[in-house]
Formats: sequence, C-alpha cells, structure tokens
Amino acid sequence: MTKKTIKIITGLIIILLIIFILFKVIKVQEIILKSIYPTKYSEYVEKYSQQNGLDKYLVYATIKAESDFNPDVTSASDARGLMQLMEETAVERSNIIENNSVEAYDLYDPETNIKLGTSYLSYLLNLYDGNVVLAITAYNAGLGNVEQWIKDGIIKSDGSDIENIPYKETSNYVRKILKNYQMYITIYNSY
Repeated sequence: MTKKTIKIITGLIIILLIIFILFKVIKVQEIILKSIYPTKYSEYVEKYSQQNGLDKYLVYATIKAESDFNPDVTSASDARGLMQLMEETAVERSNIIENNSVEAYDLYDPETNIKLGTSYLSYLLNLYDGNVVLAITAYNAGLGNVEQWIKDGIIKSDGSDIENIPYKETSNYVRKILKNYQMYITIYNSY
C-alpha cells in the first residue's frame, strides 16, 4: 500500500468515526429531549386534539405545564388531573359535549380529563379567534379575568403584551406553555 492510499483510508475511517459519533450524540440528545418532553397518553391526546381541532403539541405543552403528566395531581385551587380542570369547568364542558355530568373524582381519569380539557381549550381558542396567548391566559386565570383585563386596557385583545398580565403566576404560566409548545414542535418535527 502506498502512503497516499493509507492516508485516504485513514481519512475515510476518521470521517466514518465522526459520522458515527455525531449520530450517537444526536440520538442521545433526541432521547433526552423526548424524556423531558414526553408524549404520554398519546392515544387520548391525539384523538381529542383532532376532535377539537387542536394542535396536539399545544395539548402536550399544556399537560406538561399543568401536571407534568401526573394524572393524580390536585392543585391548591382544587384543579384536578392532567389538564388541571376545575370541577365546575369540567361539569360545564361535559354537559355541553356529552349531555352528561362528571364528578370531581372523574377528573383523575386521563381520558376524561383530556377529553374535557381539550374541549375547553378549543372553546377558548375559538372564542379568541385562534389566539393561543389569550386562550392559555384564560385557561389559567379564568375567562372573566381575561375579559376584564382586555376591557380595562391592561392587556391587548391581540395578546401581544403578555408582560402586562397582572397575575405573575399566569404570566409565567403563559411563557412556560409557549416555550413547551415550541419545544414539542421542534423535537417531534426534527427527529
């Protein structure tokens, strides 16, 4: 073998090793990101997102922010389950979509919670003409608060000034959902 042939073979081996290492690093990164931003309960998220005309990644982002995929969680304000629904909201949505009522304990059932939560999120998105910022602000702070803030000029009706949301928790929540939403889109459309 000539020195030139050895250099070519060595160069090819190095290039192949670099490609192999990059592939492994990218695969590890994908695994890590998908473990941080999981798609648990996908059968329900995908079914009810589609039924309600929602982007499934927005639903995953909401569940991640609300409960971190723990179906048994209850908040200090008594919101329950994966999408952290208040009993009153859940009963209202259930009566609308099923002509049926639910009890508080039903909200710990992943399918029931996702079905009602996606229905409510869809309602809010429709109410605000698809404006995700206003819909998720209302999802967290309540529809009445958002309507009052818009009426009082505290926030704009286009949702472009989330820094003016009077509740720090809601302001942080909106930012968290938007970040999660972007991460889900990036991760699951890139890998």
